[in-house]
Amino acid sequence: MELRNAREHDASLEKLDELTHDETPYVPAFFMAAQQLADLARVDEARTYLRSGIDEARRQGDSHAAAEMSEMLSMLGEMGEF
Repeated sequence: MELRNAREHDASLEKLDELTHDETPYVPAFFMAAQQLADLARVDEARTYLRSGIDEARRQGDSHAAAEMSEMLSMLGEMGEF
């Protein structure tokens, strides 16, 4: 998040992506990446992270995270690509 706050978006997204590919993926990283991508108007990429994050959250039994990401995905579904 420090990288994001410093507006080093590429580095921030790279680190978040690494966390999504750990042996046990870090579920919040999917959501954080999607939020950052949506803020950067990269909506299609955000949707991809959300879909993957929802699947991983369900695999890990994290229904709360899956619901949060599903809600954001629904909101992004109303938006077109910028």
